Amino acid sequence: MSGSLAPGGWSGSERGMWAAFRRGEWFADGGEVRASVVRRLLLAPPPAEAGHLPRLRLRDVRITGRLDLAEAVVAGTLRLRNCHFEQAPCLDGAHLGALEMRDCVLPGLSAVGVTTGWKCEISGCRVEGPIDLYGASIGGSLHLENSRLTGHGERRGERALQLLCATIGGDIQAGTGLRVDGCTDLRDTSVRGSVVLKRAELLNPSGLALKANRLHIGGDLNCRGGLVAQGTVDLCDARVGGGALFEGASLTAEQGPALRAHGIDVGAVFNCCDGFTARGRVTLSSITVRSRVCFQDAVIDVPSGTPALTCRRSTASELHLRPREPMRGTVDLSHTRLTILRGTPDSWPTAVRLEGVVYESLLPQLPAVQRLPLLAGDPEGFTPQPYEQLAAAYRQHGHDGDARTVLLAKQRRLRATLPWPGRVWSGLQNITVGYGYRPMRAVWWLCAIMLSGILLFTRWPPQAIDPGKPPHFQAAIYTFDLVLPLVDFGQEQAFSPRGGLQWAAVVLVCLGWLLATTAAAGANRMLRRA
Repeated sequence: MSGSLAPGGWSGSERGMWAAFRRGEWFADGGEVRASVVRRLLLAPPPAEAGHLPRLRLRDVRITGRLDLAEAVVAGTLRLRNCHFEQAPCLDGAHLGALEMRDCVLPGLSAVGVTTGWKCEISGCRVEGPIDLYGASIGGSLHLENSRLTGHGERRGERALQLLCATIGGDIQAGTGLRVDGCTDLRDTSVRGSVVLKRAELLNPSGLALKANRLHIGGDLNCRGGLVAQGTVDLCDARVGGGALFEGASLTAEQGPALRAHGIDVGAVFNCCDGFTARGRVTLSSITVRSRVCFQDAVIDVPSGTPALTCRRSTASELHLRPREPMRGTVDLSHTRLTILRGTPDSWPTAVRLEGVVYESLLPQLPAVQRLPLLAGDPEGFTPQPYEQLAAAYRQHGHDGDARTVLLAKQRRLRATLPWPGRVWSGLQNITVGYGYRPMRAVWWLCAIMLSGILLFTRWPPQAIDPGKPPHFQAAIYTFDLVLPLVDFGQEQAFSPRGGLQWAAVVLVCLGWLLATTAAAGANRMLRRA
């Protein structure tokens, strides 16, 4: 196309578009132009008018036919506002300076492998089909605000927004006003900046609302302030350089988890707090969070007895588990490593797995008796490690009395798992010396036994074995001889009880041996721990 006149056969609207292009001005006459004419104008542009920069800017135009710019090279920015497309444009493999589509209506958009030197903006648009940006390379930011995207459903193999294996040089701004009916697929995409989904609506109730496996984000994943997702939000093996922020988000899944993020790596905080609501389970196994994982003032609504929160084999600086109301479902924190575990008894779930959990501090600091119900809530039954860990945390901060209370509770729960002879012996250790964690009990038992013996033998002294030269009888020393094993003051050998006193002496001897052995067992346990 050369010269200063539009080609013959073009309509009045198309000639007006040609003239506006030469001057770099907006063309907006409300008419129709053919997609083939737009393509020809971009690929074989006319010369610019003197002093102007040629650019295609269309507003309030209807584009008939299919705009096919596959593998085309367009140096400038393609700007379209309030335009209606008869067919889905094809930009597969195209190289554009930038793409700007605002308030347009499209039956879809295919831009597989498209490259833009600057931004790609699809804002305020209504797209009645999928947007396919597979393998796209966008030098700046991708904007999708205030758009309505309608896909054909994941089960048919098509997504409403497909952004697989793409590279975004700036942010993905897909928050305010974005509504996606279908799956949003961001798998294996690399975003240098942040991904902003706050106040977006991602709707695919029967499947995945957001599929973002192995998504790499340099900044934040910002889903705070009213993100609504109907369907699973899948962030498995994603990498987030900043924070994963879900404050105030509402996630609902008809089947499967509401939030699944196995293996996610977060460089800052992972916040599911301050009004976060999940109607469906949250699964976060094998995650790494360099700061805090927070569920303060959150709601995870699942049926009683079903999994609510799973955070196994994970690592974080702090876990703040204080939901708005206690979870009816089970919480699994097994084999997780933390610096601080934060929560209060009134907010903890009734069923929680703590096997293998390691932490340095449990905050706020509370007496051990208020923490013990938490350890008793394991749905799989008694395991000793959570008791040992809680006792170690109390001992590390100088609360030895609380540590002994926890270890005593551990022994009492262990007793129920033993065969009946072991339960009997364990019960005796509990009564007499509190398994070695209550040593003063042995003293009080000894005093009670000694006092009983002294009173008994003072009232009914035993007879001397050798009546010719008996020693002076001392009821207290005689009782000591009977009760304390390996102690001999000579009284037991010089006097022998008769009748009922003989059975009383046998009982005192047995109690003495029982008290000695249980005390020795408790002392041995304490020495091993020391």
